[in-house]
Amino acid sequence: MHFVIVGGSLGGLAAGIALKSLGHDTTILERNPTTLLHDQGAGIVAGGPALEFLRRYNRCKRQGIAIPSHLRQYLDKDGTIVHSTPASHNMSSWDLTYRIFRANYDGLASAYCDVPPPDPSQGRASHRHNSTVTAVTALPSGSGVLVTFHATTSPCLTSTLTADVLIAADGPSSTIRSLFLPHLKRTYTGYCALRGTVPEPALSPTTLSLLAGKFTFFHAPGIQILTYLIPGVHGSLTPGNRLMNFVYYTNFPASSAALDEILTDKHGNRHRVTLPPGMVSPQAWEKQKEIAVQKLPPQFAEVVCAAEKPFVQAVTDVISPDNEFLDGRVVLMGDALAGFRPHTVASTSQAAYDAMVYADYVAGKMGRGEWKGRTMGYARYVQKKGVAMGERSQFGGLGLGELVRDRDEMSRPVREEDFLEMGTQV
Repeated sequence: MHFVIVGGSLGGLAAGIALKSLGHDTTILERNPTTLLHDQGAGIVAGGPALEFLRRYNRCKRQGIAIPSHLRQYLDKDGTIVHSTPASHNMSSWDLTYRIFRANYDGLASAYCDVPPPDPSQGRASHRHNSTVTAVTALPSGSGVLVTFHATTSPCLTSTLTADVLIAADGPSSTIRSLFLPHLKRTYTGYCALRGTVPEPALSPTTLSLLAGKFTFFHAPGIQILTYLIPGVHGSLTPGNRLMNFVYYTNFPASSAALDEILTDKHGNRHRVTLPPGMVSPQAWEKQKEIAVQKLPPQFAEVVCAAEKPFVQAVTDVISPDNEFLDGRVVLMGDALAGFRPHTVASTSQAAYDAMVYADYVAGKMGRGEWKGRTMGYARYVQKKGVAMGERSQFGGLGLGELVRDRDEMSRPVREEDFLEMGTQV
């Protein structure tokens, strides 16, 4: 079979790797005009499905992809540890995971990892950047779809491809989903995630000692911030070369001047959802640094103030009522199916889970009903938990004990018995 995959980030690559391993041919259409997606400067908590995906499909010989954390701890405003609990997490980075996936998918060489040798049993893999999809139509024969796309940098250059199945892995603002569900939009939740990374040597020894190797949190009304270590340049796991990753949730009312300010880049352009690294207005960020010094524990304020290329993500909700269209010839996966709130730290796990379950369905290991039930159940269960956690954290005025219980519950591995019933709901 030939699968066209729209979106070349982690979700699209995961689908391509899994289907390629079955011997099918895949073509990824990525709208970014360059062959590599830019490093998003983001940390990833590698959950169970993500680790299982790598065990199944990763053929790189690189040793180590994550930094283990064995403790969750909470600070008060003075920076004193007020609660801690043993908890195992694996912390990685978007850029390292992306390079490993590209090495496995289309043999992209990088300083991050080796390139696996060719395997003649696998299908052909094609990665086409600078390709923006505009239309998907069913073929008259009923055996596939026609995909229309143009060069991102030259919209007048239009091309088409035929595919047995089109997989939409083009993110929470999915173009493909909007073709079939034009009224389904991402909705802003009232707060943003301010994110960034800081090299270990840029932090004071006392702050680094307190935060290194731990998943650390602070909560206040309308605020939550967390930190953890992630691999550094070229995926280095060596102490001293790693990065301290932070996610700082803070409330910005919809249609407020404060929201406009934080989402307006240094060139004066207002972004709708995400402001990439290096584009944040210096004046807006200076204001956020001042607020951080006033409202955060000193260790967290130090991390925020040391970030050189922060970025901003407006937190949104979206979930599709179905994961397939045109009788299964168009399939939604990952964020295109359900955009989880970042509190869940589950977007990479969802991409991996969706790819594995769909590959098992294509391979005949499960029926269509089971595939749909598992995929939709996982999406609905985690999305619902993320909404509840985010609302309680940002707007609920909860005490430390309740916040700790929320995080403990969210960190518990998701079991299929938790969500299978939700996958059968119409």
